[in-house]
Amino acid sequence: MRYIIIGAGAVGGSVGGRLAEAGHDVVLVARGAHLRALRERGLTLTTPDGTRTHRPPVVSEPAELGTLRPDDVLVLAVKTQDSEAALGAWSTRPVAGGTTAAESLPVVCAQNGVDSERMALRRFARVYGMCVWLPATYVEPGTVAAAGAPYTGILHIGRYPSGTDATARRVAAGLQDAKLLAPVVGDVMRWKYGKLLANLANAVEALTGPLVEEAALAVNRRARAEGEAVLAAAGIAAVGEREHVAARAGRLVLEPMESGANGAGGPRGGSTWQSLTRGTGTVEVDYLNGEIALLGREHGVPTPVNDALQRLVNTFAQERRAAGSMPVAELVAHVERVRGAEPRPVT
Repeated sequence: MRYIIIGAGAVGGSVGGRLAEAGHDVVLVARGAHLRALRERGLTLTTPDGTRTHRPPVVSEPAELGTLRPDDVLVLAVKTQDSEAALGAWSTRPVAGGTTAAESLPVVCAQNGVDSERMALRRFARVYGMCVWLPATYVEPGTVAAAGAPYTGILHIGRYPSGTDATARRVAAGLQDAKLLAPVVGDVMRWKYGKLLANLANAVEALTGPLVEEAALAVNRRARAEGEAVLAAAGIAAVGEREHVAARAGRLVLEPMESGANGAGGPRGGSTWQSLTRGTGTVEVDYLNGEIALLGREHGVPTPVNDALQRLVNTFAQERRAAGSMPVAELVAHVERVRGAEPRPVT
């Protein structure tokens, strides 16, 4: 089984590095400065048990690999806003034996949000969801830091839209060899919707910095309450906080790492914070807080806090504003204004 990691950032770099370390066949897919650094210096991965450099093959596009192998697994680890382009590029690639990737290869959506699986199923016959709990940092080309121990991450995997199969179990076994716990579950989207609720905090953190002030925590609680109300109205099941915490207990704990490593020993932030820090110009907020806004509009549930967070984070990204640079009081004032102006639902 060869793992093609499409998007070798924080999650993809951690998964690809750990798989390579365990002796698995890995290909990394990257772009820009990160691609150049990976080709020149390899992937530097720092974890609580040290820093290692891995040199798996690195490509920028599918054509560089030529004909794909029947045992390839496509691991989609780009941000969701980049999923459509990646899925389109990889789906038509020929596979030895006369098929295409869309017809015969599994694609595993190792991403935040809940939309990529549906995008993938438009093209691919074999789609797998993956709920990613993997605290990692990627802000410098060629280097990734992952702070979890004893497992680097917990990656619930299952067939989309539901069920399990032998492929899910084989992928999970390979990941577990690589210090990545991968429970195989038949209800993977229930786990991903639970993670979606947790990821609503990413926007608050990206705007104001680490969630330590009570006022920032209160904004996050409001965003999550809207999310829970929306999922209830939509009839969507989601794993609760207690079940998520129980799944991680004793298996994934943040540990100190070498000072000076990428993100180690310094301030860390989630995926949205990292995108702002790298100045990418795009963030995944439309598929996190924006997913709640979408469902709210579909089911008649107001979501003013998530609407405001979505707009603010997108503005930060477009204007290349620094992560964490908004005072908490300013965010609170903005949220209060939009909540006060929210029209009442028509009855």
